[in-house]
Amino acid sequence: MSASGLIRRMKRRVEPLQARLGAVRRWVEDTFLWRIWERLLENEFLDRSVALGAKAFVSFFPFVIVVAAFVGPRLRRSLRATLVSRLGLSGDSVTVVKQAFASSSDIRRATGLLGLILLAFYATSFTTALQRVFLKAWRRPRGSQAAARLRGPAWLAAIIAFSALLGGLRHVLVGGPGTVAFVVLSTAASIGLWWATGWLMLQGQVRWRSLLPSGVLTGVGLTLYAASASVWMPPTVASDQHQFGFFGVALALVTWFTGAGTVVVVVACAGAALADEEGRLGRLARGAEPSALRPGAAPALPPPTRPLTLVNAVGIHARDEHPPDSESPPHRE
Repeated sequence: MSASGLIRRMKRRVEPLQARLGAVRRWVEDTFLWRIWERLLENEFLDRSVALGAKAFVSFFPFVIVVAAFVGPRLRRSLRATLVSRLGLSGDSVTVVKQAFASSSDIRRATGLLGLILLAFYATSFTTALQRVFLKAWRRPRGSQAAARLRGPAWLAAIIAFSALLGGLRHVLVGGPGTVAFVVLSTAASIGLWWATGWLMLQGQVRWRSLLPSGVLTGVGLTLYAASASVWMPPTVASDQHQFGFFGVALALVTWFTGAGTVVVVVACAGAALADEEGRLGRLARGAEPSALRPGAAPALPPPTRPLTLVNAVGIHARDEHPPDSESPPHRE
């Protein structure tokens, strides 16, 4: 058989396989899970998750410790108990956290009221990153910068109150039926917190009904993630501490915050994709309204015009591709 005849024969065998693969690909790209995947790529979910985790560690985590130094002993114990429990800490790592909370008088002397106010503004770098996640996931334009500066402290106050509430419930509801009640109440509180977080970060322009799925999934997801941390965090902390010393504890905490950031980013993208669905799932999320937006809200930003690939997940763009939420103007030749 000649070479050309062999090539034609191979093409005849390959073409049906290519057709089947093309049909499977078209079917996959028409599913809701694929639209979530596209939304994740659009929002650079790996880059966003790492950035959110890093900012939580360097700004939000110290903020909680400093705030605990300015409150009463009972509230300080509640904050510490919540932090230790949610991070899944045990052994030497718990001792490190207790020492950080125990030196409250030293922290108050070193910080002062002005320092606490400045730290709160510094901690809003985390809430700014959190708001950017929600705005980009929902393709929302940025609002007033003055209003954004107020939303940051409001969210920080809410998360402190949430942590204090969980610590108080953990102290009251212990053992047997109390443990079950604590799990139910803490999960409900987490859902409420993240439901309100979506409304706050999206500037109140998305209807509460459309934000409920994101609130439920984020609240339940972070509760399960915190529960799983009690299994994998202790050996992670012990291993990192043995290898890197005190720095290893910080490395393990960054790992925890990055995982929590991933849950937030993934669910934000999934909730936005669900609200934009045209089928039964979308109608279930939106209710009777045709749009997830409130009346008078600014129109959504357009989706990307270019096909997205896995490199977009880490924040890499084509040279002429301009991210929707970029702060700098597009490059011009």
